[in-house]
Amino acid sequence: MAASIARSCCRVHSRGIFRKTSYLKTSFHCSPSSRSGLLLSLHNRGLLKESFPEHAAQAELPDLLRSAPQTVYCGFDPTADSLHAGNLLAIIGLLHFRAAGHDIIALLGGATAQIGDPSGRSAERERLSPAAVEQNSRGILESLHRIFTHHELYFCPDSSRLGRLTVLNNRSWYKDWSVLEFLSEVGRSFRMGTMLSRHSVQSRLKGAEGMSFTEFSYQIFQAFDFYRLHQLHGCRIQLGGADQLGNIMSGHELIHRKTGEEVYGLTVPLVTTSMGDKLGKTAGNAVWLNRDKTSPFDFYQYFLRLPDNSVEGYLKLFTFLSLAEVEKVMEQQKQDPGKRIAHKRLAAEVTKLVHGKEGLESAKRCTNALYHSNIEALEQMSDTELQELFREAPFHEIFLDPGTTVLDACRRAQAIPEGPRGYQMIQDGGVWINHQRAANPEQVLVVGQHILSNGLSLVRVGKRNFYILKWLSM
Repeated sequence: MAASIARSCCRVHSRGIFRKTSYLKTSFHCSPSSRSGLLLSLHNRGLLKESFPEHAAQAELPDLLRSAPQTVYCGFDPTADSLHAGNLLAIIGLLHFRAAGHDIIALLGGATAQIGDPSGRSAERERLSPAAVEQNSRGILESLHRIFTHHELYFCPDSSRLGRLTVLNNRSWYKDWSVLEFLSEVGRSFRMGTMLSRHSVQSRLKGAEGMSFTEFSYQIFQAFDFYRLHQLHGCRIQLGGADQLGNIMSGHELIHRKTGEEVYGLTVPLVTTSMGDKLGKTAGNAVWLNRDKTSPFDFYQYFLRLPDNSVEGYLKLFTFLSLAEVEKVMEQQKQDPGKRIAHKRLAAEVTKLVHGKEGLESAKRCTNALYHSNIEALEQMSDTELQELFREAPFHEIFLDPGTTVLDACRRAQAIPEGPRGYQMIQDGGVWINHQRAANPEQVLVVGQHILSNGLSLVRVGKRNFYILKWLSM
């Protein structure tokens, strides 16, 4: 990542607004001493999967969190230009800590993205150029900015109680190091036997492609990140996905070896589909957090369409509703399953966190327009919303001439064949304009019926072929 981006990402602090699958059971067990407070709450929500060191984290960490505000960090490598729903669970974990008054650090991996984390992968990542990492970092920074802002605006009644938010880029502390300096300073603190024993290493070494030295060294870099944040920010807790446990252990061992101090690691469950497959970009089924990759409508629909047996777990994991409120919502769902109250609440809460109130309203407009044939909703939609909703639909800008007919509109949009066949398709009732059948080819277009007040027409030919017309000079 270029130094300019590193500088722009490296000092973002806030006690106010940020500035410039199936439900998984966890193996985290609360000891008697931790049966109160934040960790118990996260455990009951299903947000804690594992801890390290297991005994120390479960016996000592609760007291540490009660004693004073702590610093918790989670890293995000910019291997794509947007985060996805699989990353969202870790972000939500950070937000729970911040809401409890603890300081949080979101670390962009501007350096480590060029190494490539082998965790959970069967093949090596493609090498990313510095320019690609820089571009991806901008997209991820936008995701974080938006989510942190929405959390404070919509889910925190008293923002003065929030812990401090810091966003850093690890590019800032690697860019001036030589390989010799890094290996001499950091490499001698690691032992080959321990590194080779990591699950991410063992699973790759047993595979046909093996593992490159570059990937093998990734755990050293993530470990040093933890050490660096511990030295500069007093960070004693790292949060990550369940596949990050080995890297977190490496960080713990490095810090303990160099300082003798105890630090802790916590993991959140991996988000999976109902078939148990990991949800993410590698699996090709990512639900992205940036609007240009997954629209608010598609994001909303993903959570709305979850299986019934997953919705309660997702309400606990992905929303900030109290457990008592979740129980109440589920009771309402049981009384009238057809209304899908729990699904709608889940989709609304998560969409509001990721896309804000405007994004949620956009998702609802698109839902009403598409599934409920709501003309009013269609009329309120912007050009962008229509194109997001009908991503495969051709978009045409057409000058509106006096006397333009249904047949003229369809032909200019290339929605029907030329000649008598296209004319017959309209007469046979195969064309709909704004959810209303248009069976008269000679009908002159009427503003308010065929042309909405926003200057748009949605043409459907058959069951699935949509065309968006934007009329000019109205």
